Parts: sequence; structure tokens; C-alpha cells
Amino acid sequence: MTTFDVEFVRSQFPAFSHPDSADWAHLENAGGSYVPRQVIDRLHHFFTATKVQPYWDFAPSRAAGDAMDEAKRRLPATFNGEAGEVHFGPSTTQNTYVLSHAFRAGMSEGDEVIVTNQDHEANIGSWRRLAETGITVKEWQVDPMTGMLDPADLDALLSDRTALVAVTHASNLAATVNPIPEISAKAHAVGALVVVDGVSYAPHAAIDVQALGCDVYLYSAYKTFGPHVGMMWVAQSVLEGVANQGHYFNESSLGARLVPAGPDHAEIGASAGIMTYYDDVWAHHHDAPPADDVALVRGVFDLFTAHEEQLMRPLVDFVAASEDLSLVGTPSTSHADRAPTIAFHSAGRSSQEIYDALIAAKVSCGHGHFYAHRLVSALGLDPEDGVVRISMVHYNTAAEVERAIGVLQGLG
Repeated sequence: MTTFDVEFVRSQFPAFSHPDSADWAHLENAGGSYVPRQVIDRLHHFFTATKVQPYWDFAPSRAAGDAMDEAKRRLPATFNGEAGEVHFGPSTTQNTYVLSHAFRAGMSEGDEVIVTNQDHEANIGSWRRLAETGITVKEWQVDPMTGMLDPADLDALLSDRTALVAVTHASNLAATVNPIPEISAKAHAVGALVVVDGVSYAPHAAIDVQALGCDVYLYSAYKTFGPHVGMMWVAQSVLEGVANQGHYFNESSLGARLVPAGPDHAEIGASAGIMTYYDDVWAHHHDAPPADDVALVRGVFDLFTAHEEQLMRPLVDFVAASEDLSLVGTPSTSHADRAPTIAFHSAGRSSQEIYDALIAAKVSCGHGHFYAHRLVSALGLDPEDGVVRISMVHYNTAAEVERAIGVLQGLG
């Protein structure tokens, strides 16, 4: 098969047949995706049969270690990175916090860090706090009408003291794809590193850190159909020079330098189910196996992307054409330009009112600042009321989107 089979995909997710969730149009995926049976089965098995310290020689311990090793071996393909370059942590927020401490050790007072006011606070809060230690923090600001970043504005912020640029791949509200290869080239030209928050983009694309040219890329598995684990790719050249944040006796182990806390064995083991899910999606749509795991990820996301473009087009077009609603980010519905996360606000109604109407129609969504407090403030909005956010992934259907549009039309 070459046509995306959304019904097959939905059959892999128990939530869509569960009585507590089956009646809802789940359009709050930017806050966290549902989980397929491939992940659930692994987590259940780990807790049932192998919830012991891994890597000893008794059978349950060996099985636990094998499950973790499978995840460490296969999930780097979701970055197009190598196994030793990917770190598992409790969350992306925690990974970024550890990373900022590791990088600070190599900076000097007066060095500069550039952050945006477009990002989720997880990718900027830790870097902004470096100002308390003598680092100069500069802010790359969004257009207050659209919430978008202009790459040309970065030029005036870069200098020979710039040590690092932290930027989102696609904002969890503006959803517009930032030109990471261009940003990386500009930063590297002055000797700076680039840290990319991919949490809001990784559910929608096959990430290729080689093509992006960045030095660090982070995303959260619980938004890419897995358990609550944060994953972080760090380029080998950067990892070799980073200050150890783990136990002193593990300093020579590059894979432990950015993992100060003990890993969640069960969730790491279960996260390999993400790749098993991709295996099953591929097998349903293709006769021949993929060349390798990188080809697998690219192939399934080709299917996902085409479907997601069809899903978001009518909603983006409706909001963009509305006289009352204002879209955050680009009005483009091309995957190259935006993720299928649609945030908007109204001139005549509070976001709370719109949200209430959607919830009454059993459309899962949210409103507020979604931890992009600075972005919502830059748009001139009250962060608590904020924007309404409707967000899709590949398992959503056209009927679910139509239900949301119907509610918005009914508001007049």
C-alpha cells in the first residue's frame, strides 16, 4: 500500500476504542500524544517480568538490560545520529537544565548566549539563568503580530563573544519551522554552538541532525508516541569537551556525562516500542523492508506528513480567513513551513469561551500560554487566557478536524 491507512494506525492505539476516550476528537497532541500498544506492551512486560536492576546475569536482569539496549540502539535513528550521542533523561526540561550547567563550565564571564522569546520556557529558562553567573543573555524577539522569528534579526545579536544560540525548531504555538541550517551556519561562523528544541516538531518529521547542522537536538518521547522520557542528541565533538555532570567515576563514559540521575529503566526499555510501532506501520504500507532504521523513520514520516498536511489545511485556512480570529505563525499549510499545531486568539471572545465551546463538543484542546509565556506576552495577550491551541498528529482524522471547525463556525 502507498496510501496512508489512518484506520490501521488508529487500531494500534487502545485509546481510540476505550470508552473513556473514544468519543473525543483528540486535538491536544502538542501537549502529549497517545501511546500505541507496542509501547504499552513493553512497559507492562517490563514492570511485570523484569522490574529489577538491569545488566546482572540472572535472567530477568539480562532481559531488562536487553530491553534498554534495544532502545539505545534503535532510537538514535530518530535523530539520524549515532548510539553514543543520544542521552535519555526524565524530561527535556531536565535535560536542558543539566546541559546548561555542563556548558557553563566551559564559558567565561562576559560570554554571550542568545535565546528567543518564541520558545517554550524549557528551552530558554536555564540559559537565561546563566545571567546570574556573569553570562550576557541576549533575546531574539518575535514579530509581535505573527509570533514569528526573522533570521535577519539574528545577525545583529551575534558577536565574537557568542557562545551559544538556543532556538526552537518549531514553536509549540507559532508552529512555524525555523531555518535551523541557516541559523546553525550563522552561529558557527562566530564559533557558537546551537541547541535546538525539537519537542514540538519531532512528532511531525524525520529529524536529521546532520542536515540541520546543529550541535544539540532535544525532544520528548511522550510527544512522539512513547513514555515520559526526554531524549537529547549531542554531537560527538561537543560531547567530548563537555563538563561531566554525572558521577565522578563515570567521567570517562561519554554516555553518562549528561545523565546525573539514575535512568528510568522501564521507560527507556518501553521507548523501543516507538520503533516497533514504526516497523508495523512500514510493514502495513510496504512490501519490502526498509534499508535500515533511518530509512524506516523517513519512510513512515513521509506517510505521516502527507496526511497531516491534509488535516491542517482546512483549519488553518478557516482561521486565516476569519475576520475575528488571529492565527499565530505562518498561514502556510506546507510541512516545510509549519507543524500542524494551530494556535489562535479572537478579537471578540476570550480564549476561555472558545475553549469551553470546543470542550462541550468533545474536542480535546487547551487554552493559555502553554509554557510559552514570553511569546503570548509578546503578542500582547493575557498569558492566562492566552491562545486556543488545536494540534494534530498522524492518527487524527478529517472528521475530527471538521468537528472543531463546526464549533468555530457556530460561534459566528
